[in-house]
Amino acid sequence: MKKPATSFSIPRAVYSTIVVAVALAVATPCRAQSSSSFGSAIEDYFLNWFPRVTQIQNEQPHWVTPLVTVTPRLEEEVRYDQLFESSKNGVATDNFGNGKGLELIPFQATEIIVGMPAFLNRNTPKNTDGFGDWPFLVKVRLLSSNEEHDNYIVTAFMGFSVPTGSNTNGNGHGLFTPTLAAGKGFGDFDVQSTIGVTFAAGGHDTLDRLGMPVAWNTTFQYHICKYFWPEFETNYTWQSYGGDTGHSTLYLTPGILIGRIPIHDRVGLTFGAGYQVAVTYHEKYNHNVILTARIPF
Repeated sequence: MKKPATSFSIPRAVYSTIVVAVALAVATPCRAQSSSSFGSAIEDYFLNWFPRVTQIQNEQPHWVTPLVTVTPRLEEEVRYDQLFESSKNGVATDNFGNGKGLELIPFQATEIIVGMPAFLNRNTPKNTDGFGDWPFLVKVRLLSSNEEHDNYIVTAFMGFSVPTGSNTNGNGHGLFTPTLAAGKGFGDFDVQSTIGVTFAAGGHDTLDRLGMPVAWNTTFQYHICKYFWPEFETNYTWQSYGGDTGHSTLYLTPGILIGRIPIHDRVGLTFGAGYQVAVTYHEKYNHNVILTARIPF
């Protein structure tokens, strides 16, 4: 007589443990590979930073950034400006930094500017010195063609500021400034222009107090003798205050920029100066001496 076949069953707990172990054994290499690929992508991103920036900038004109007008070009540099403003009533304000700072091109057709709060020093009234708000700007290039082709560029901006300034030097509210910029070159001559409107991040009382200024800046620039860029700017602002019909302010700004002077590899030097004069009755100041220094890289 045959013995009955012996039945063998795996306990449920043991079976579950085996399934989990097999799943982990199969999945672990995938996760390791995924982490490794992610790390390689990050490494490649930074290793290829400068070649990528060069390629992006070669797709646009190679003009120099104006003194006041924000260029539609994408630039990578460290910038410092110094302003000396004076009014007819004798008030003088020295502006250290003017909100400039670090400009980077992190990826295709995009630039990010992280400014530093300007420090304002006044001769009168006393005890009003202090830092202004913290500015930022994001540029997105929409269209471009370098000098070898059609020599133009169109870019959209979004500027905004964080209200970190003191009571007398800050706005008290965040500001947002959408802007459209464009430029066109004609041989050694180029025109760069921006138009934007500023909105306050606050209630109607804030809008009535600050208004909604519309700024239109245009630069006429000429390139001579390799490093010299004489220019002439018109800096126009229209602003309305709480139901007022508004008023216009126009400054004329002749100036000159010198650059880009090579220092080492990609690093260069650009510097310049200009003199801003108000030609309208309504004005924030009457005269303004502008100095600028940039280290493009």
